[in-house]
Amino acid sequence: MPGVQKVGPLALIGILVFALVFALLPSGRTDQSKTGVTLRGVRLALYPARDPEAVWTFAAREVQHDPVSGQTELSGLSDGERLLRERAGQGFTGKETLDATLRSPGLSISAQDDLSTPEATLYLADACAEVRLKGNAQEPVRIQQGQGFSAPLAEISSPTLAGRLTRLKMSFQFVLEDAGEDSDTQFFLDPKEDCVNGQRVPRAAPPGGTP
Repeated sequence: MPGVQKVGPLALIGILVFALVFALLPSGRTDQSKTGVTLRGVRLALYPARDPEAVWTFAAREVQHDPVSGQTELSGLSDGERLLRERAGQGFTGKETLDATLRSPGLSISAQDDLSTPEATLYLADACAEVRLKGNAQEPVRIQQGQGFSAPLAEISSPTLAGRLTRLKMSFQFVLEDAGEDSDTQFFLDPKEDCVNGQRVPRAAPPGGTP
């Protein structure tokens, strides 16, 4: 998340503060331990270069940004969302639809816009799937822009799939790309629930029969 172009219109005040602080920083500083700025009570938007149709929005109690490493740390995180932007020709219409929500105590955003955290819960709206992700000391939860997410351990609950998976790798479209052999999952070929507008609802019984 280099510079401040990643902070969208939701954080206009934050942009002004960033610009002022950077303007006051002396040039040619070599002491990296003293670089960077901290903002508190911020709402911001992340527009990933590798996933131009998506935008991530967050509210955070504190944001720390290091312009040397390009690393940004968010703590006291809330209201995390992944939105998909509607295209119109070569541009966008301005309409956005909710693709996923994200809950986590905090996030690290790399210079390449990828996210990492010790633990997180994703809710994929189109699949009505709750995915609880847990990292460990060697490997955190990772969210890679334009690809999907991975974690050493995950618990999934959805109308079509439930269970505990190790070494999970999954796309934002709820496609299971990889998992450990010791995973314990259950696929529902005849699910009891449907996913309607991001909500799980009981499947209606067919006429003259039972669901």
